[in-house]
Amino acid sequence: MQVNVHEAKVRLSELLAMAEHGEDVVIARDGIPAVRLVAIPRPTRRKLSFGVWTGRVAYSDDFEEFDAELARLFNQ
Repeated sequence: MQVNVHEAKVRLSELLAMAEHGEDVVIARDGIPAVRLVAIPRPTRRKLSFGVWTGRVAYSDDFEEFDAELARLFNQ
């Protein structure tokens, strides 16, 4: 489908929906094709798998202990 600039301004939402559904939408200036509306593919979401990092991350045994000096600095 080809439309002129004025018509594209009036029908922009409709033209965007058409382009998103795969239709060829061309906007022309003075009857000469100027641009083509092209849908940008949506990124696919990766499915989260719980526990995927189990055994891959190492931390020290005293990880949950709170340092006395650090506690003193927070309480000032």
